[in-house]
Amino acid sequence: MQLKHNIFRKESLANYLKVDSQFEKTLGAKDLLALGIGAVIGTGIFILPGTVAALKAGPSITLSFVIAALVCALAGMCYAEFAASIPVAGSAYSYGTIIYGELLGWLLGWALILEYVLAVAAVSTGWSAYFGSLIKGFGGHLPAAIAGPFDPQHGTYINLFAVIIVLLIGFLLNRGFKSSIRINNLMVFVKIAIILIFIGVGIFYVKPSNWQPYFPFGIHGTLAGASTVFFAYLGFDTVSASAAEVKNPAKNMPIGIIGTLIVATIFYVAVAVVLTGMVPYNELNVANPVSFALQLVHQNWIAGLLSVGALAGMTTMMISMIYGSSRLVYATGRDGLLPRLLGQLEGPHRSPKNALIVVTIFIALLGGFVPLDQLTNLVNMGTLFAFGLISLGVIPLRRRTDIPGNGFKVPGYPVIPIISVIACVYLISTLSLETWIGSAIWFAIGLIIYFSYGMRHSKLAE
Repeated sequence: MQLKHNIFRKESLANYLKVDSQFEKTLGAKDLLALGIGAVIGTGIFILPGTVAALKAGPSITLSFVIAALVCALAGMCYAEFAASIPVAGSAYSYGTIIYGELLGWLLGWALILEYVLAVAAVSTGWSAYFGSLIKGFGGHLPAAIAGPFDPQHGTYINLFAVIIVLLIGFLLNRGFKSSIRINNLMVFVKIAIILIFIGVGIFYVKPSNWQPYFPFGIHGTLAGASTVFFAYLGFDTVSASAAEVKNPAKNMPIGIIGTLIVATIFYVAVAVVLTGMVPYNELNVANPVSFALQLVHQNWIAGLLSVGALAGMTTMMISMIYGSSRLVYATGRDGLLPRLLGQLEGPHRSPKNALIVVTIFIALLGGFVPLDQLTNLVNMGTLFAFGLISLGVIPLRRRTDIPGNGFKVPGYPVIPIISVIACVYLISTLSLETWIGSAIWFAIGLIIYFSYGMRHSKLAE
């Protein structure tokens, strides 16, 4: 009975609000939109529309993006209600601890740590590769020894620029998020400007005949494309991690989360429409389909701009994810489930510097030394696990009389949250056996940490 009591003990919203009131509240709706768009729209916008059109959906890739966005919007609305009702640091971890109890809250946090850390480490290696090709374009050359993970047999020892970019972003965030958000906003502006240039120029080379047939792989192909591009929208949940630092969260958090999904959908669909109109869909199965399309119509200067847009996209994604993961680790340290040193707020900007340093170093080591090809599949499991539990959690959230709930409400309650849960369970069922095994190992490690350390050191145990 004592064990059951311990794992289901719940934290109160009042306690979280009191502790997190130390955060400096600097973020408005525009900052949240930039944070979300920075996390969601990365290099995938230059790759996914082409490869998925070629292999699965054809020109109906545009419909695939809309379907995927609608599925994401279900979970996004549930996140928005939680973020407006429970404006504290820690995102799904804190929501879970309040609604479900400590153990499920911890597992939610553990799943999101997996999502954020692996996603940033993988993107840092992509950033390094793009940077290397950019240097090569100017006649330079990166020695193989510093251009890959630790693999002496193949002559690589460290992915140096992956380490450097992560450390630089960590240093930037450590100086205070207010200055970091300005740089993030600028890079988001650059990225969007380059996407708009592609759309504005490419539309003059569109041939409507390339959109026929619209469903070359049938409706099944369109739905298969939606399952694939669903993961292009992941990252909007990082917006909810910033809740403790937001001015008027009841109003601004839903704008940031739902607005991110709307803007991302518009850009993904617009790029897909132009790209499949410029080039027959069956010719788009190339490494960089957008650059390929521009070269076909002799617009090489815009193809060159895309490399700048790709670097900006990856940088903003890393800023958002490192920021989100540091707030998540702070929240677990705040509650004693990880060493409480990680839950301290320091400096003039009252930021979790210790959590940020640990997260930055860990990601830098992963990006610099570990091959991430297979590990990145685990991101999908961690994200869908969190989406499913948060969607389901709206039902007990509405029943809590101690949580005001004066902000955004999921429409169509309880149907929408239930449909969201079903969609997440379906997508989890489509993941590979390797992903299931890797995720089981990760959650087993999380349970060992909780039962050997977290449960005994938890603030709720006091």
